[in-house]
Amino acid sequence: MAREDQSLHVIMFPWLAFGHLIPFLELSKFIAQKGHKVTFISTPKNIARLPKILSTLSSSIIFLSLSLPRIEGLPENIEATVDLGTHDASLLKKAYDGLETELTLFLQNSLPDWILYDFAPFWLPPIATKLGISKSFFSIYPASSLAFSGPSNMVIHGTDPRTKAEDFTVPPPWIPFDSKLAFKVHESKWIFNAGHVDRSGVSDAHRYAHCTMGADVIFVRQCNEFEGRWIKLLEDLQKKPVIPAGIMPLRLEENILCNIDIKEWLDNQRNGSVLYVAFGSELRITQNQLTELALGLELSGVPFFWVLRKSTESMELLPDGFEERVKERGIIWRSWAPQLRILSHESVGGFLTHCGWSSVIEGLMFGHPLIMLPFVIDTGLIARVLGEKLVGMEVRRNERDGSFNRNSVAETVELVMVKNEGKIYRKKSKEVGKIFGDRELQDSYLHKLVDYMEKITTSKKK
Repeated sequence: MAREDQSLHVIMFPWLAFGHLIPFLELSKFIAQKGHKVTFISTPKNIARLPKILSTLSSSIIFLSLSLPRIEGLPENIEATVDLGTHDASLLKKAYDGLETELTLFLQNSLPDWILYDFAPFWLPPIATKLGISKSFFSIYPASSLAFSGPSNMVIHGTDPRTKAEDFTVPPPWIPFDSKLAFKVHESKWIFNAGHVDRSGVSDAHRYAHCTMGADVIFVRQCNEFEGRWIKLLEDLQKKPVIPAGIMPLRLEENILCNIDIKEWLDNQRNGSVLYVAFGSELRITQNQLTELALGLELSGVPFFWVLRKSTESMELLPDGFEERVKERGIIWRSWAPQLRILSHESVGGFLTHCGWSSVIEGLMFGHPLIMLPFVIDTGLIARVLGEKLVGMEVRRNERDGSFNRNSVAETVELVMVKNEGKIYRKKSKEVGKIFGDRELQDSYLHKLVDYMEKITTSKKK
């Protein structure tokens, strides 16, 4: 615990997505527990939707609401990516950029010791530098995904040798060890387009590059036991310290208790027999993908608990008669589900996931092998790393368009969860579970991270 005269003031400024807001909040809570003051900055609606913090931390974490400016084409009630629907995410970035003046004024008046920021505010590092504020890019993505992007100065100066989408389908030349880290053909269009200027006036690639290049240090949600060589490579590429924050697993006791219907159903299943299926809070899959996934689960014969978001998928979209045919061994849950609590149940033996890093952490911390179906952003890269570590297997897909069918879903589920050939995945995921589920180990990374912040601040004040 820091002495009062050594207490830091740390600003948190995450991107407007709950997959970003929550890790920033978790880090805020740990920093506050160490005796420091945190100001967490976001929009009014997002702050209202965050999980409540313990009363013991309420005096140490201050939530500062900044209202987004009106942007033509962006409805007024949209404050996070989960609100976007069919609206253009680049307009939300443009609104986020509109917070620059108000944030700058707050920083000038408060002069905090540190600011931790996300991938989007490319304009922020120079402001912090001018004010003498220590600054860190806090990555909620794993080190391997960042290393794949290469050195930031290469992106800024336009010297990236990858000039076509196909160039991203092979490992980049700066990876010095054997790895298959690359996008599939059907994924490469996204990463290639990330280098193009969007309606916000700035490309995602340049946002990320300026945020990392302008940082004093990079904090990354990862641990050396899982991605040690990637962390070292990232440090070499960016030529600045990269400090692992650990994987920051959520605490089970803080999660809402299981719905009685969910618990009763899980209690009636054999240990390790249930496949948990969920694709996060924002992913929208097509009708064909939904149909093939449903029929694949049916073909597999494996008991499953499938969380379908009510706002984007409805009962009418499922194949005719599907729910009736699987009612003895499958649950389709159409509202929010306590994912961490379900994954902790002894009847769960596998996780069919879109490979968002937070979801992967939650599955692996309980030692569950993964059936992987990545769709967006860096989830394909995460799936490649997990595949190399044999903690999961990707559903076989068409390389060019990313399509998959019921047979490939069923085959992957059966192999990973039931067949002898899948023993290696079940074994390796349990081994990783011992690392991800080791609270003392993971917290030790956070202790070192805060110690680093304290030492830097002390040295600046001498």
